[in-house]
Amino acid sequence: MPELPEVEVVRSGLARHILGARIDTVEVLETRSLRRDPGAAAEFAAFLRGQKIVDVCRRGKYMWLRLSAGPKDGAPHSGPCDPTAVVVHLGMSGQVLLTEPGAPDHRHVRLRFSLTGPDGGPLEMRFVDQRIFGGMYRDPVVAVVDHEERPVPAASSSVLDLAEIPGTVSHIGRDPLDPHFDEAAFRRRLRATSSGIKRVLLDQSTISGIGNIYADEALWRSRLHYAKPARSVTKSQAEELLAACTEVMTAALAEGGTSFDALYVNVNGESGYFERGLNVYGRSGEPCKRCGALVVRERFMNRSSYFCPVCQRGR
Repeated sequence: MPELPEVEVVRSGLARHILGARIDTVEVLETRSLRRDPGAAAEFAAFLRGQKIVDVCRRGKYMWLRLSAGPKDGAPHSGPCDPTAVVVHLGMSGQVLLTEPGAPDHRHVRLRFSLTGPDGGPLEMRFVDQRIFGGMYRDPVVAVVDHEERPVPAASSSVLDLAEIPGTVSHIGRDPLDPHFDEAAFRRRLRATSSGIKRVLLDQSTISGIGNIYADEALWRSRLHYAKPARSVTKSQAEELLAACTEVMTAALAEGGTSFDALYVNVNGESGYFERGLNVYGRSGEPCKRCGALVVRERFMNRSSYFCPVCQRGR
């Protein structure tokens, strides 16, 4: 499952290339990629036709496009955003690729968008998804209700910084890279539960964007066992853990994300290479880079946890 760095790499790549682009046509090749959309495939395509992409936003692992009706008769765009956003969820194998029209199709392309790019030239955006766990759907936006009195940007990454978010994404918490992330609320959440600390890190309503890989990496950096009860984590440990989450995801962003197979690629079809910098994830039986003890793998929530039994001793 792509985590925050992977999704942010895709979001920022799209923002560089399609802001201001007009959607000319949408071809639905696989209706299952629209299973969360409220209408039929033809309605989805008709809604997008002629719209301009004015923002590409992200919170946690979710992206969404903000749209506005394109200019009429060559007039400059100046209207408000459409109150309905298009949510993009990559699932386990989703990719959003930008290509020239007529380029050979990927065998798993599910949706094809023909665009007039911001420079006036033709461009194609293709949603590719081998396992069809991801997809796109229309979703009305809602106003953000946050802990601050004044309106604040809803998205962790955005261009327009609107205080609006798709309704189905509104339960997703902010991520540690978000300037409006509430560290005090995170610590209160830890004190309120006896669940293991990794289980809390994977709870996207508490803290978003962290999946299995970066949870293991952050716990290794902060020397915490994945099953340590959250309420036993001290304030200083919580601060160190959040700092570790920020560090590992910032490093992954700089490298373009983590890729273990051909499923994660950015908008240009290039894989990320952060796996070379992983300290414990996927390194069972190899020496810990800090103390030399052999990394251990244990089953956890139908997946795996990797940790150092010496550096991360005790539950």
